[in-house]
Amino acid sequence: MSNEASNHPDSNQETSFAETALKLGGKSDDEARRTGAIDTADDQVEALFAPEYQTVNSPAHAAVWNRGVPVDLFQSTNTTPSAEVQKVMDDSLAVVRRHLSAGTLMDENKKITEDVLDDLASAGYWGLLVGKEHGGSGAQFSAFAPFETRMAMLDPTIAGLASVHGCIGAVDPVRTFGNAEQKKRFLPGLADGSRLSAFALTEPCAGSDLTQLRTQAVLDGDHYVVNGEKLFITNIRPGRTVGLVCMIDGKPAVLVAELPNEENEQFQIIRYGIWALKHTHNVGMKFKDFRVPAENLLTPPRGDGLTIAYHGLNLGRVSVAANASGVMRMMMASMIPWAKFRVTYGEKIAERELVQKRIGRMAALIVGCDAQVAWCAGLIDRGYRGEMECIIAKIFGGAALTEAAIDLFMKTHGGRSFLHGHLFGDHVCEYLAPSIYEGEGEMLAMAFFKSLVKDHGKTYFEPVGKALAAAGIKKPNPLNPAHAWALKSVAMPYLKWLATQRLMPTASSELPNMPASLRKHAEFACDQLQKMALEISSTMGKFQLALADRQCRMSELSGRCQDLITILCTSLYGARQSDEILRTAADVLCQGLTQKYTGKRPGNRYYRQITELGAAISEGAFKSIAGVEPDEILMRYEV
Repeated sequence: MSNEASNHPDSNQETSFAETALKLGGKSDDEARRTGAIDTADDQVEALFAPEYQTVNSPAHAAVWNRGVPVDLFQSTNTTPSAEVQKVMDDSLAVVRRHLSAGTLMDENKKITEDVLDDLASAGYWGLLVGKEHGGSGAQFSAFAPFETRMAMLDPTIAGLASVHGCIGAVDPVRTFGNAEQKKRFLPGLADGSRLSAFALTEPCAGSDLTQLRTQAVLDGDHYVVNGEKLFITNIRPGRTVGLVCMIDGKPAVLVAELPNEENEQFQIIRYGIWALKHTHNVGMKFKDFRVPAENLLTPPRGDGLTIAYHGLNLGRVSVAANASGVMRMMMASMIPWAKFRVTYGEKIAERELVQKRIGRMAALIVGCDAQVAWCAGLIDRGYRGEMECIIAKIFGGAALTEAAIDLFMKTHGGRSFLHGHLFGDHVCEYLAPSIYEGEGEMLAMAFFKSLVKDHGKTYFEPVGKALAAAGIKKPNPLNPAHAWALKSVAMPYLKWLATQRLMPTASSELPNMPASLRKHAEFACDQLQKMALEISSTMGKFQLALADRQCRMSELSGRCQDLITILCTSLYGARQSDEILRTAADVLCQGLTQKYTGKRPGNRYYRQITELGAAISEGAFKSIAGVEPDEILMRYEV
């Protein structure tokens, strides 16, 4: 048992499922310990939620392992902001429009100006997710997330900063884990924008493996003395507030650090060139004997600093999808004028099937993101942890934006995409980076899979693994009487579950009234999700404790589960839209995901539908891009 696990007061002196599995699988004590620390942090985040809202009862988990898909948990609803919140949103959008029109959004270094940030503060932008009692607006996340999409249609960087500050910055850690005194001390400044914030987790040696954290804080009287280095931290400038993750007494912890107004010997900014996030301040920080008041330590009721970090990441992951939806609308608004201007062989390319298909596909990806954002944000407001669901939204949003940028936007504009001043050429790294933000896609896919199988493995496979280890059996053979005898008691529950899965048909799911085409997609997703349980369990049985090393298999299974959930979520979202264009876009996305899942080639009906969708959009049918100012049709030739 690792020292980290035994030091947690709520660990009940038990190792985590991941640590047990790795040790039984012959992994080194160090790897088992590090994986176990992450697994333990995950357990501690779970414990912050009521049992009915934990992962094992979440929509994604229940859809695979329960009998019958809980369709109602995949439904989303529109959230109408209060008049006060709506005014803050409208005023914030007006601030950005005004600066865009005046050409004052960026400074000479192409960074968002302090005047813009101050004007947004006056509008109440930075306090949207802070409660009214501390000077904010107290917006529901299901209202905030789609607002990010609207802001991203004007400027994606400013939309992203709202997430950095409110979701993964200091706002969420303080409002969720701060005591009454800390909330009173920090939240008003975070709400009024006088203390913009960030969250400092990543280090030169600690990215996806957060057990490699090296920044240390040592208690000295009534202060912690911090030494270490942070890297790739967005929204860092002197005078801002940082949720600083560091090691205290061998465990991760979070200090709310108020940076000095100028660099000094104790605090220095590490500057570097970075293509993504270039309009904000993404820098590193170096601390040398930097003092933080001991009263600034956040102490969650369970867990440690990793618990705090994991909690805020879910909000940030939904924000990735929300931002992607707004950026793709900008791309669509740019594609249409060019497609109607560009003539090849005597015909506008807007009349060509391939271009129409690209525009139709762009609409499908946008609606898919909107569906994920509405669904996940609603789950969070209802009290669900949303770990698995928010991972789906983040992976889909990042992948959608990458596809939209390269395969749809760039290819339609051709070589002009690379000219200075073109949306693609100037921002391509901004479009690709979201596949990395808040966790790289394939790494998150494995995290999704591990969350999906954790309870099943703990219930059925862990007892078998322990029995095999106790009997000294490394390669079990069911036909060997000695092996069968060693497993006689622990294998029976799994054999009963397996028999039920094999003998009983999938349960029908109660779907709402839906258009026939969308209902077909929802029925397919519900049926296939239930069948995934047997395939996943069989894979676990085949590889046993070696499954942790089968990353390709885990990623593939995870991806198919995510695609089915996206089909269900999008078909339900599309069904409640009154706009036929949005329903058609949802249908097109679901058809594409079904073709991917089944391996069937697209038929003529699909090509006809997606090209007709693109043609209609090129004539103004996609209403939500109305008012978006496209870039110039012909870029200037400049050095």
